[in-house]
Amino acid sequence: MKLVTIIGARPQIIKAAALSRAIRNHYADRIQEVIVHTGQHYDDNMSQIFFDELQIPRPDYNLHVGSASHGVQTARMTEGIEAILIKEQPDFIVLYGDTNSTLAGAVAAAKIHVPIVHIEAGLRSFNKSMPEEINRIVCDHCSTLLFTPTKAGLENLKHEGFPMSNDGPYTIDNPKVYHCGDIMYDNSLHFANIAEEKTDIIQRLELKGKPFILATIHRDSNTDQPQRLSAIFNALIQLSKECQVVLPLHPRTSKLLKTNLEEKLQEQIFNNPNIILIPPVSFLEIIALERHAQLVITDSGGVQKESYFFKKPCIILRPETEWVEIVQTGNAILADADGSRIMQAFQHFKDNPPTMFPEIFGDGHAAEFMLDKIISCKVL
Repeated sequence: MKLVTIIGARPQIIKAAALSRAIRNHYADRIQEVIVHTGQHYDDNMSQIFFDELQIPRPDYNLHVGSASHGVQTARMTEGIEAILIKEQPDFIVLYGDTNSTLAGAVAAAKIHVPIVHIEAGLRSFNKSMPEEINRIVCDHCSTLLFTPTKAGLENLKHEGFPMSNDGPYTIDNPKVYHCGDIMYDNSLHFANIAEEKTDIIQRLELKGKPFILATIHRDSNTDQPQRLSAIFNALIQLSKECQVVLPLHPRTSKLLKTNLEEKLQEQIFNNPNIILIPPVSFLEIIALERHAQLVITDSGGVQKESYFFKKPCIILRPETEWVEIVQTGNAILADADGSRIMQAFQHFKDNPPTMFPEIFGDGHAAEFMLDKIISCKVL
């Protein structure tokens, strides 16, 4: 069986590591994987290091699309992916999450009748102003096999009319939905101890034994709006009076700090010894930071989950989240880009550190489950 896997952003590269590892260890005699990198994240620190560090096979194709407007970027990727699918003639295309690479893969494959496997299906923020929400909805409704990591995802698909107990053969018009657990949980378990051995970021930043907050900011809804970005950084300045704040700077954030923040606020950030600004980090480094942090503040969907995996409270810099379970369990708080709500959430977790983290993301073997189902499924 031949699978074409589409990746383009860092989270997809990481997720693909779990599937590629499972193929290499358990299915090498039954599955051939062809990896296509769209080049959506294209610099070495944001992409290549992840292939090296996570031992992902080198991409068979790289479209080198780079950054552009949504329309231009998606169009270039759709054209490139279509040509590869026609050449490779795979049994399935595997798509992850909700990026423009996901949307392009879904449109290209559906139009030429290549069955789609969507990993992380069913997630909804119910905010269609987010490009990711459009991407994930379109991909789900173009897919033949949908693997949802959570029960909430399963319920979302059920409410949208997806059949829950249909028989094969499966098609885009007769799709199959599986609740499989989260593939990122597979990775977090696998790489947690490796991270402690192979990265020295905690020692390098002199954080060992010290309480610190890990913060990540990258969504355009925060970085591109001066008022929201200022509110977030004013809150981080206040929090830095409590303990150190470690902030790996996404290229988007690094660029826009200097254009979207007032000069006085920039000075308070760059001259603050308790705000540690560092370049983008590798996956092993972010895992090490998450494991040692006291608290996580983020607008990243992946970092939200990882904070939960490592039993750390999380303040979410968005008005809603597709990972509703971590909020429902009381281990994360939606604060948006509201300084007072961020401070209130910090005080809440300081006074009431969470201790219960129910196992809602599976058993750490989602990749094997998915590959078993892909191999055994009947499709037209």
